[in-house]
Amino acid sequence: MRKFDLVMFDLDGTLVETAPEIMDAVNDTLARFDLPPVSQQQVNDWIGHGTLSLLVDAVAFATGRSVVEVRDSELLRTMVGEYNVFYSRRCGTRSHLYPQVREALEFLRAQGTKLAVVTNKEGRYTRIVMEVQKITDLFDVVISGDTLATKKPNPAGVAHCLAQFDVAPDRALFVGDSSIDAATARAAGCRLAATIWLQPGQPVAACQPATVSSRIVLSYLIDSFWRLSDKR
Repeated sequence: MRKFDLVMFDLDGTLVETAPEIMDAVNDTLARFDLPPVSQQQVNDWIGHGTLSLLVDAVAFATGRSVVEVRDSELLRTMVGEYNVFYSRRCGTRSHLYPQVREALEFLRAQGTKLAVVTNKEGRYTRIVMEVQKITDLFDVVISGDTLATKKPNPAGVAHCLAQFDVAPDRALFVGDSSIDAATARAAGCRLAATIWLQPGQPVAACQPATVSSRIVLSYLIDSFWRLSDKR
């Protein structure tokens, strides 16, 4: 039975639920500047492009200013430093693995599959989350948002993993939960597996993934890997 030689995973919202602690840090930061809090759903909708983009959206909402105006503001530059302080305290405090993630990763490793994380999360926070969840040793390589000069949806991180393990794109699978992940996989020429929902109201099927899982219930996804491979 043929299988994929390399499986790459997004981190936030794919392997680990981190949105609650990210919301805490965002609201800590907004409160520091006497701005109103944002909701969990709003944070969920904004996650994916990295800290700076998340804060731009949050500050724009809280102040009523445009995204363009906020992006170029001195306020944003000041808030980034404050957010980093708050998230350093919050990181790992309310995160948890999605169901069966550990079992799936251990299964894939036992099959000889190379495993990688490719995330837009900054490296220092990626390390904390993975260490808290005790999954660091399950991965052969970790590409964070500041590991390379570019980040997703630029496919450089995926290309780095393919080159490191000498794996052809058609022998690799990318697992993610957002349109950013879908674009990354497509740009790299890899197959895509994804969770059910992308952006608000947008079904993941719109991105034509190779398979769809129910909020990363990976026991199903593992079976999908092999069934997909058999069709190749």
